[in-house]
Order: sequence, then structure tokens, then C-alpha cells
Amino acid sequence: MENWLGIEGKVVIVTGASSGIGAAVVEELLNDGCKVANFDISDNHVEHDNLLFVQTDVSSRENVEASVQKVVDHFGTVDAVVNNAGINVPRLLVDPKDPKGKYELNDELFDKMVAINQKGVFLVAQAVGRILVDKGQGVIINMGSESGLEGSEGQSPYAATKAAVYSFTRSWSKELGKHNVRVVGVAPGILEATGLRTLAYEESLSYTRGITVDDLRAGYSKTTTTPLGRSGKLSEVADAVAYLISDRASYITGVTLNVAGGKTRG
Repeated sequence: MENWLGIEGKVVIVTGASSGIGAAVVEELLNDGCKVANFDISDNHVEHDNLLFVQTDVSSRENVEASVQKVVDHFGTVDAVVNNAGINVPRLLVDPKDPKGKYELNDELFDKMVAINQKGVFLVAQAVGRILVDKGQGVIINMGSESGLEGSEGQSPYAATKAAVYSFTRSWSKELGKHNVRVVGVAPGILEATGLRTLAYEESLSYTRGITVDDLRAGYSKTTTTPLGRSGKLSEVADAVAYLISDRASYITGVTLNVAGGKTRG
């Protein structure tokens, strides 16, 4: 049914939207008639009349607040934000084979993941939230991960930042609900390969789990890993985001939707 979601003309900020899930979300929202701003470090050079690229470091308050103002100046307002920007670098807490080595978590990497995955969500949500509270309506979508609830071997810092995002979603929904602002999470599981699933990432994750890269890849589609027996499509996550932004989901807040094919273990 055409226009079932009814989100035409909505102004939506999507962070980390030059690739992966974020790019798929932008494509879906543009197809639904939204006006979209992509906050990312690098531009993927997608051209569309309703798409604005704003180079943004989500870990910088000054940068985030200036970027949000650019969106208001360009589109007139903001109706929703999708906090999608994040990084994931597999590391072990302790590597008995190589203490303090390449695959053992260090301060620099820990701080970087917290700055982008956790602080970045806070900064963007606050800057946009002020606008939504003033309007008395709007939606904040926080991109989580099933690893944030279940934990994930070799990915403890990433999982921990996503657990924080779960708590942000629950807590902010209680604070902002009185202003008619909804806060909802989306938690993807294993998804189809993108440029973000690099060989370096797979080598790191397989090392932390004591398996080969081939074994890791085989697990992407095993029913013992994901009950539906396949990797998810980026478009399936994007569809969920578009629905949650719409008034069709007007009574949904404070929860995180698991888009993971039934996967419930890290």
C-alpha cells in the first residue's frame, strides 16, 4: 500500500550513514519521501534533492551542535534522529598467547569505542532532543546490538557500549515521554556482508574466538547461530527503522526491537 507509513516530508538525521546500515536507512527514508541529513566523517557522494551531507564527528559536542543547526537552517526543523554511527574492533580482555599484544584491548581503543558508540549517541540525542521537546513531538532511534544484552566473545568493549545504548533508550523514554517524544532501540544481529566487514575485522574476531576465518564465515548462516538460518538484509533493518519513526508505531517507546533472525547469544 502506497504511503502506508505516512512519513513523507519528515526531517530525519541519520548518523554514520555513508555505508552499511546507515546508508540503507537513508535509502529507505528517501524512498518514503523523507528529508534526510547524513552525519558522517566521510561523504559517500549520494546525490538526492532531499539529502544533506554534514561532515560530523559525533564524539565532538561543538561539531554535533553545529551540524544539527545546519540541518535546521537547511530543512527548517528536525523530526527524528537515528543514532547509527559506531565502530567495532574485536579485542580480548586478556590474551594469554600475546599479553599486551595486537589483539588485547588497550586504553586508546577502549576510549575510542566509548567516544563514538556511547558518548556520540548522548551528544546527538541531546542536541536533537532539545528541538523535539520544544516541538512536543518526535522520535529518537538508537541503534543497538543483540550483543549488548547477551555479550559477545571477543567484542566486550563493543557489547558494553551497546548495553549502555539499551539503558539510554529505556531511561530517555521515561524522561521524554511526558513531552510526547518517543525513544526506541533497534538491535541488528548478523547481517549481509558490506564493506565494513573487512578481512581485518574477521581475522581479529576469529583470533579472539580461537577459530579460523572460514569457520567464522560458516557460522553466519548456521541455524545454531541464527534460527532463521541466514544473515539479515540491511533493508530489513531499514524497514524497521522507518516503521518506528512513523505514527504507526506511536505507542512504542522505551524498548529495543531485535532484528536478528532469532539470534539471542553473542
